[in-house]
Amino acid sequence: MAEVASEVIVARTGRNCQRYEEKFRLVAGCIPYRLKATVENGADNLQDRLEVLMISSPNRQDLIFPKGGWENDETIVEAASREALEEAGVRGIIKEPILGEWKFRSKSRQNSSSSEGTCKGYMFAMEVTEELQCWPEQASHDRRWLCTSDAWKICRYDWMREALSSCVSFLSGQALFSSVKLAEPSSYFFPQQLNLLSTHSADDFFSPVTCYQC
Repeated sequence: MAEVASEVIVARTGRNCQRYEEKFRLVAGCIPYRLKATVENGADNLQDRLEVLMISSPNRQDLIFPKGGWENDETIVEAASREALEEAGVRGIIKEPILGEWKFRSKSRQNSSSSEGTCKGYMFAMEVTEELQCWPEQASHDRRWLCTSDAWKICRYDWMREALSSCVSFLSGQALFSSVKLAEPSSYFFPQQLNLLSTHSADDFFSPVTCYQC
């Protein structure tokens, strides 16, 4: 994987071009990953070789995966790639299909009982091919490579843990040249993770339950 010299990249700001679906703010993100060539114990299975990239936030000890608003002038894959570049300073190959769809409250609307301020997020796996030395949001986000078990422990949001589980399952399916299997959805998510082979509308899942922050 190449490490790229400094280049000037400017992060997008504001929400003038933000996509919405009904009252849901649409969000795209990814789980950047790489495979170590060798591991200390000599094992050659995916779980031991897989590392994921997480980012920090100011005044927080836990970590998250890069994500952000999906805008009108880009595809969902372009949005996920842009967020990885702006927040984590990496480029790579987005793996399709999506790992799942989740709904969660934005931080500013965490205590609201209405549907307003709720995000609908789509997450992908992204194979990292380049790491930039400098990136637009470097002052706000440090980055850190972790094994999946450590990432699970330090992840801020439960819905992101479920996305990580889906990512590992998805990559395991690819490695074995078998059909992709998603992790079983947890009962406490809002809504539960979608089965990508089925079609649902937001109304099928929306209910007045506690949501997690963006």
